Amino acid sequence: MSTKHTSDGYHRLWDRFRSFRRELTERTPSLTRSQVAYLLISPFFVLFGLFLLFPIVYTIYLSFFEYQGVGDGRLFYVDLGPIFFEVPRIAELQFVGFGNYTSMLADGLFWQSMFNTTYILAIQVPIMIGLALALALALNAGFVRFKGVFRTAIALPVSANIVAYSTIFLILFNETGFINYLLSVVGVQPIEWMRSEFWARKTIVGAVTWRWTGYNMIILLAGLQTIPQQLYEAAEIDGASRWEKFRYVTLPQLKPVLLFVVVLSTIGTFKLFAEPYVITGGGPTNATITIVQYIYEEAFVGSPNLGYASALTVVFVAIVSVISIVQIKIGGDD
Repeated sequence: MSTKHTSDGYHRLWDRFRSFRRELTERTPSLTRSQVAYLLISPFFVLFGLFLLFPIVYTIYLSFFEYQGVGDGRLFYVDLGPIFFEVPRIAELQFVGFGNYTSMLADGLFWQSMFNTTYILAIQVPIMIGLALALALALNAGFVRFKGVFRTAIALPVSANIVAYSTIFLILFNETGFINYLLSVVGVQPIEWMRSEFWARKTIVGAVTWRWTGYNMIILLAGLQTIPQQLYEAAEIDGASRWEKFRYVTLPQLKPVLLFVVVLSTIGTFKLFAEPYVITGGGPTNATITIVQYIYEEAFVGSPNLGYASALTVVFVAIVSVISIVQIKIGGDD
């Protein structure tokens, strides 16, 4: 008797479930293949909008306001019956229009940080790309042995933690550091690496070059290995010298890769933060403060000035975008 009641209860429960499933299926609208595809990729767009698109739009929005503290209450809410959610007020803001942007024109530290970043870029990028190209050509030569060992050793610095290697450079170039010790051994007076504006910038240049040369070498080496050997053989038949083969075969074939490396290195140098922050702290007398470091200090150091920092970010992104487009237009194929 007990077994029969249990079986009947199970069947009644199963019938209810099937009835509920049938009713749910009838209420659910049928989807086409394209609709199913959009539904499956919708998590990407949700995450993209939440973690990338919204910060970009909100940064532009925030650049027209003066930040006055953390917000209280809610900004707006959506009530759909069974679904209700609210968006809290992120910050207390006061509209200032283009006031943050016009303040940059009289901001000496903004112009100083842009000059420092451009100065480091103008020196560091050509040196780094020149070294990377020279190393790539050397490792691409047929007579070089143990290429894998050299390639790994040269590219190894890029795996170093940014803060860790910056701290090592700080120790090396300290007034009583290892570099000055070596200079004293050969009879050269110690250099004030951290107190001199000239040498402080060169220290940053050296640190960034050390870390990223191997990375760019790998990219250029990959580009060199895609050049057809038939072009070099044809050039040799025509009596071309090594320099002529490099000028008329290697460089034209490597042009797209070189352009990629130049644009990537330019953007990376404009984004410098950890090296000047750790090694020199932006000094001496703001001689090495970069634009990203200045944005960080405006946003998070002392009294937060998120509105002005957002305006600096918008201008910074616009400048980098224009420079990158110009580089692509000049270096790209017509």
